[in-house]
Amino acid sequence: MLDLLRETAKRKQMKYFAPMNVVICGCVLLCTISYSVGYKHVIFMHGILSGPIEFNYYNELVQQYHPNTPVTIVDMFDYLVSLTNMWTQVENISAVVKPIMTNTTSEGTILVCFSQGGLICRALLSVIPHNVETFVSLSGPLSGQFGDSVFLKYFFPKYLKENIYKLFYTDYGQTYSIGNYWNDPHQQTLYKKFSTFLAVLNNQSDVVNPRSQEYRHNFMRLKNLILVGGPDDGVITPWQAGHFGMYNESEAILPMEEQEWYKNDAFGLKTLNSQGRIHRFTFSGIPHRSWHSNLTVFETCIKPWL
Repeated sequence: MLDLLRETAKRKQMKYFAPMNVVICGCVLLCTISYSVGYKHVIFMHGILSGPIEFNYYNELVQQYHPNTPVTIVDMFDYLVSLTNMWTQVENISAVVKPIMTNTTSEGTILVCFSQGGLICRALLSVIPHNVETFVSLSGPLSGQFGDSVFLKYFFPKYLKENIYKLFYTDYGQTYSIGNYWNDPHQQTLYKKFSTFLAVLNNQSDVVNPRSQEYRHNFMRLKNLILVGGPDDGVITPWQAGHFGMYNESEAILPMEEQEWYKNDAFGLKTLNSQGRIHRFTFSGIPHRSWHSNLTVFETCIKPWL
């Protein structure tokens, strides 16, 4: 299965990796060109194994409430190609969105990012000296993933959460996106040794990151961090990872405030929270594939910051 995914990605990668070939839907491009002064530019980033179609409904709502708002729906690393290494995705997506995220003449930018897309956006906020006012993460595995989800069982049927670290915590395993943010609470030494993405973003102890201060400074430019998740998600495990929570060695949930990198303010999260810039929302009854199509979520977590 892994070899099949790799070959599929290779066949498609030129379409997605070359910035000049990026497709932004015609209606979205029109909105980008013709917009009303005073509206922030909205960027939508899809999740794993999906594409820009995920945000059609929310784009319609944005235009309904704020007509002619400039919108960009990222159409890169769609579907199977979303399994590509996270830094490869971030590097190529950055080439497309950086002009928007650094435009000093605009009213600012709003990132609305779903699932794995939340981690991609988190990385973009770390590597780009941006103008983003609000980052909305819809059920993103912001502090990692550790669970036997349907997705994991489908693509890696020979592994369970207890032993898949043997694949993910290798150089080969780190070529796959989910391996980049697999956070096994029982294998933290291996996690810090092999994690080329999440542990680096977290500026975790014992992990060398020569750009750590740059990442921290850029991330702290955010004015609002909107964290959205819920107990009926069924995919992001634990669901509290969407609020920067994660399991400890006993698989009890440690909330954001008890994480080592929060206490050390390693990438600025503690500072953002102390200044009232973090807003957490919990919704029951919403499965993972419904976060980007729920009117209540939109009106509560996105509309107020447009």
